[in-house]
Amino acid sequence: MPHIDGHAAGEFCWFELATNDQAGAKRFYGALLGWAARDNPMGPNFTYTSFLLEDRDCAAAYTLMPDMLAKGIPPHWMIYVQVADADAVAAKCAELGGAVISPPMDVMDFGRMSVLQDPTGAVISVWQPKTHKGTLITGVPSTFCWGELSSAQPEKAVPFYEALFGWKTMRGDNPGDNYLHITAGKLMIGGVVPVEHRDPNMPSHWLSYFAVSDCDSAAAKANELGGKVIFGPMSMEKVGRMAYVADPQGAIFALFQPETSAQSGN
Repeated sequence: MPHIDGHAAGEFCWFELATNDQAGAKRFYGALLGWAARDNPMGPNFTYTSFLLEDRDCAAAYTLMPDMLAKGIPPHWMIYVQVADADAVAAKCAELGGAVISPPMDVMDFGRMSVLQDPTGAVISVWQPKTHKGTLITGVPSTFCWGELSSAQPEKAVPFYEALFGWKTMRGDNPGDNYLHITAGKLMIGGVVPVEHRDPNMPSHWLSYFAVSDCDSAAAKANELGGKVIFGPMSMEKVGRMAYVADPQGAIFALFQPETSAQSGN
């Protein structure tokens, strides 16, 4: 069923856009993915936008804060992993050679979060839910479907995440396929790009994939709406069709059309 009540520890649970044009982002993603927007005033000069699909939370957006802009942080999508104890995970991150970018903090009564960086530079967040259970819809077009790590040193990053979140990784079935698949419990949630297939000048990062019913049409629409298709659309045998897109503010994400009607991931 596409409607869910929450997530297990180790699963991707929330997807958050930091942007320099919140109103523009609402227009773009609303037109591209059919998301409705609900603005939530959170304090002076700060509004948090929840994106909804079928009246269920599916993602969010906020305007980059002055301290983030001062550090040169560009518009981006952030992936959150659900955890039982954000403080313990942050402490373990540091023990494993990662960095705690933002120490654990309470977000009102919604939950507790922390922003972490793996030993190769990729940034990810953790979420310990209270009243906010993360995305509540999955497995249908316009929902998050895959999280992909592109690391300059996967041999360091993969053991870090396995130890931190209890993930398991395995290679694909095709001969010579070095792509690693990530599982959380019994759920396949994402993958790791082989180092030989990534741009060596690109910093380590996570990429969010959103499911669509027609990748080519969605990519063309992204262009029409002021975004830019930077790779694809292209097909992968027995997987599906995908395109990498930059939204009008420059945040990069992927569109994915599965080869069959089955959706992978959260």
